[in-house]
Amino acid sequence: MAAMARMGALIEVVAQPIYTWLFGIATYGLYIVFWSAVNMAEKVVDLSLTQALQRIVPVENEESAHGAVKFALLVTVIPALLIAALIAFFSPQIAGCISAAPEDAARLPQMIALFAWALPLWTFVEVATSAARARRAFGPEIRLRIFWEQCARLVFAIGFFFAGWTSIGLLLAHLLSLFLVAILSLRLLGRYYDLRLMMRVPVPAALRLHILLSGIALSPSAIARRILNDLPPIILNLILPGAQGATAAGLFGIARKVASVPLIVRQAFLYVLAPLSSAQAALDRAKIAPLYAFSSRLSVALVMPIGGLLILLGSDILSLFGPGAETAMVALVILTLGRMGEAVIGPATPIVEMTGHRLLPLINSMIGVCVWAVVSWMSVAEHGPEGMALAVSCGAVAIALAAVIELQLSDGLHPFDFAFLRGLVAGSVGVALLTLFGMVFEPLGAPVRAIALFVLIAPLCWVTLRLGLDQGDREALGAFARRTGLI
Repeated sequence: MAAMARMGALIEVVAQPIYTWLFGIATYGLYIVFWSAVNMAEKVVDLSLTQALQRIVPVENEESAHGAVKFALLVTVIPALLIAALIAFFSPQIAGCISAAPEDAARLPQMIALFAWALPLWTFVEVATSAARARRAFGPEIRLRIFWEQCARLVFAIGFFFAGWTSIGLLLAHLLSLFLVAILSLRLLGRYYDLRLMMRVPVPAALRLHILLSGIALSPSAIARRILNDLPPIILNLILPGAQGATAAGLFGIARKVASVPLIVRQAFLYVLAPLSSAQAALDRAKIAPLYAFSSRLSVALVMPIGGLLILLGSDILSLFGPGAETAMVALVILTLGRMGEAVIGPATPIVEMTGHRLLPLINSMIGVCVWAVVSWMSVAEHGPEGMALAVSCGAVAIALAAVIELQLSDGLHPFDFAFLRGLVAGSVGVALLTLFGMVFEPLGAPVRAIALFVLIAPLCWVTLRLGLDQGDREALGAFARRTGLI
């Protein structure tokens, strides 16, 4: 269910070329910098209570669960509102630190003051939807955040452009889409919790302390992931002057967005494994092993051919973003290889975070950030977005690898058996077949080659699942496997 809901993320990938054509790569890069800054600030403000709820809600009684959600909302949204007000007040001073094209530079203070209010809206959405996820409501939460948010943003952006609004229109479209999703998030919260009970339920000091300690222990890991995902375009914008900095951030944002397509599969397991692992750890930790192994096998069998398709069609995809976007090709290849590497290593990170290993997420975070910082220092100054892509990929893979090693040492869990090797071989064969088909269709021209590979990816993924998963794994896919003939 979560994987199908995550398919809504493809809307975002389709929307990005529209934004670059309408508003230009430099303005798009500025938008990426602003949104990355909001994401970074939100991850600090929420104290990882979004993840703490995954630990606490499944094992508490109803009154305590409602109290935990109420406390999480209060201690995150109120500070976010105060920070937004401060950013809006000091927007002229902040504008002096940001690189922008000449046509955007004069409006920077106004743009910053406007977009600052995305922080409390996004904080509320994150906490409210994580509370629904803690109830194992994966599909509705993801559809709301991925599908409806992206559709609303795209409609607003197109409307503002034709109304004569330029860069301000793109930011306002984002803000209005967040406002809409915040309203829908409140309705989602009322679907899985009693809002009246939440308003009046007391939150004992012991529960407040438990929530804060659980969240703060997970914060370094969450912040590290945000550093690897959102700090790179900000740094590129800061170290390069004027339009060059805005364009570099835009190119990296384009490459990152396209390379995120394989993340649809991995992110589905990250969403699901967190609350499931938390609930299972309270009963029998040994039974986490089949969940972990199954997720790893399915992930590698799907992500490898999808990643291979992105690399093969990278130049065709980037051409959709307008003139100049093709220079992001190297960054796209590096980031996609990094995503494929994470898939091969497996989704161990949420299991480490949700099964009581409070210190290990901090260790993983430091490892990933240190690797990213070292590679960035060595490569970004000379290679720009390509060097940053290499640093991000190395850091992300380091975090995933550290989690795998820790689970093996602490609980004796690992997914790397013969069944996993079978999935890895099937995924690798899928990549090889795609490459072969690409060579066969090359003489027919780029459009024919691209269309042919897009048509072939679905049956090829069916083959990798059929050959890469055993009978039990395929049966675990339920109705999907029956409808598609996998069993």
